[in-house]
Amino acid sequence: MRHRIAAVSAAALLTLAGATGIAGAQPSSLYAPSALVLTVAQGEDPGTVVRASTLSCAPTAQGTHPDPQAACTALAAAAGTLDTLLAAPDANRACPMHYAPVTVTADGVWRGSRVSWKHTFSNSCVMSASFNGNAVFAF
Repeated sequence: MRHRIAAVSAAALLTLAGATGIAGAQPSSLYAPSALVLTVAQGEDPGTVVRASTLSCAPTAQGTHPDPQAACTALAAAAGTLDTLLAAPDANRACPMHYAPVTVTADGVWRGSRVSWKHTFSNSCVMSASFNGNAVFAF
């Protein structure tokens, strides 16, 4: 009987000792990740990158982007839908009609969802007019 009580006590002690080392699952952050790599490429091939910038918007705006706060604000206003940024081009801006394509890309995560976006403009003037002062690709 004495050995039985000792064995049960030892088993209980080992069980409790092991349980204290287990931490509950905790999120590493209260914010869904929002981090993008933005590129501007000459031509239709997005692999010919001329400029690139990183942008992280959660929990604070940061990255190599020259104005991360303005870029994150613009993305938040568009709910992360990059096509929405093209919705209001500058109608008063005249661009030359020569073909020198520029391709922009955004790859990464926006508020926890995967983003892989690409758009080709006929030239850099059309790109600038299409974004209409938007800070996202202004780097």
